[in-house]
Amino acid sequence: MSAAPGTLPEAPDARQREAGTRGSWRTSLTNRVGLISTLAVLLVVAVVLGAGQGQMQIPASEVLGSVLHRLGLDVGPLPSHPRGEGTLWDVRFPRVVLAVLVGASLATAGAVMQGVFGNPLAEPGVVGVASGASVAAGAVLVFHISFLGSWTIAFAAFLGGLAATTLVYLLSRAGGRTEVVTLVLTGVAMNAMTSAALAFLMFLGDQQAREEIVFWTLGSLNGTRWEAVAVVAPLAAVGIVAALLLARSLDLLALGDRAAFHVGLDVERLRMLAIVVVAVLTAAAVAFAGTIAFVGLVVPHLVRMIAGPGHRLLIPASALGGAVLLTFADLWARTAIDNADLPIGMLTALVGGPFFFWLIRRSRRSAGGWA
Repeated sequence: MSAAPGTLPEAPDARQREAGTRGSWRTSLTNRVGLISTLAVLLVVAVVLGAGQGQMQIPASEVLGSVLHRLGLDVGPLPSHPRGEGTLWDVRFPRVVLAVLVGASLATAGAVMQGVFGNPLAEPGVVGVASGASVAAGAVLVFHISFLGSWTIAFAAFLGGLAATTLVYLLSRAGGRTEVVTLVLTGVAMNAMTSAALAFLMFLGDQQAREEIVFWTLGSLNGTRWEAVAVVAPLAAVGIVAALLLARSLDLLALGDRAAFHVGLDVERLRMLAIVVVAVLTAAAVAFAGTIAFVGLVVPHLVRMIAGPGHRLLIPASALGGAVLLTFADLWARTAIDNADLPIGMLTALVGGPFFFWLIRRSRRSAGGWA
C-alpha cells in the first residue's frame, strides 16, 4: 500500500516492532504475576507444613480445617488429637507467623539496602545493622529497662539499628560515593565492635540476661507467643509499605546519583529515608528472633536474578521469598534432630556464608557490577 501524499512511508517493520513491544509487555506482566503467584503458593505450603510438623504430627487437611473453622467456615476436619487445636494455635501458629514476618522484614531490608547503596553485598547483617540492634536490645535486657512495656525491646532495637546504619553509611562514603569494599570493611569493623559490646553486656548481666543475649546471637523462634507477633506485625507492615513507596525512587537511583539528581530526586534525603526504613524492618526482625544473618543478602539477590532489578517487583517478591525461606528454615530447625530445636541463625549462616563468598568473587570479576 502506498503512502498518502505528503507523508513519509511507514517502515516495513514498524507495526511488527509495535506488536513485539506489546507482546514483550504482556510477557513481562505474565512473568511478574507468575513469580508472585508461585511465591505465594510456596508460602502457603510452608505455613501449612510448618504448623503441622513437629513432635505432634498434624495432617495438612486438619491444619487447613482448623484455620477455616477459625474464620467461621465449617469446612474440613479439625485436629483429631485432643491437644491438636491447642498445639496449633498456642504453639505452632505464633511461631510460624513470626517466621513469616521476620523473613519478610529481613529480605525487604536487604532489597532496600542493596538498592540504596548500589551494590549486591549490602545486607543488614553484613554491614552491622542487625548487630547494632542486638546490642541495644541486649542493653534493655541487662539493665531491665521497660519504659514502653512489650515495645521497649523493639524500640531499642530500632534505635540501635538506626545508629549502626547511619554510622556505617557515613564512614563508608568517600567523594560522594559508597564503595563496595569500604562498605563491607566498615561493616566488619562495626560487627567487631558490637560483638565486643555484647560480650561486655554478658559480663555485666545476671545468668538470665546472659542466656537471653546468647539467644540473640544464635537467633531462634523458640517459645514465640502471640504477644510477640502483635509487636512485630505493625513494625513489619509499616516497613514493607514504606519500602514499596520508595520503589520508584530506588529505580531512579540505580541510574546513578547524578542522573537521579537531574530528574529531580533528592538523593541524600532518599538515602536517609531508606536508612530509617531498614532500621524499622531490622527492629521488627530482631526484636524477638535475635540475629538471623544472610536472609537479606540471599533472597533479594536471587529474586533480582530471576525478575530483574525493578524494585516495584523486587521488593514484594523479596518479602514473599524471605518469608518462604525463613519458614522452611525454622521447620528444618525444629525437625532436623529429634527433641532438639536448632538455632535458626546458625542454619541461615550455613547457607548464606558460602553464598556470600561466591557473591564477593562474582562482584570482583564484574568490577562491582550487579547481577
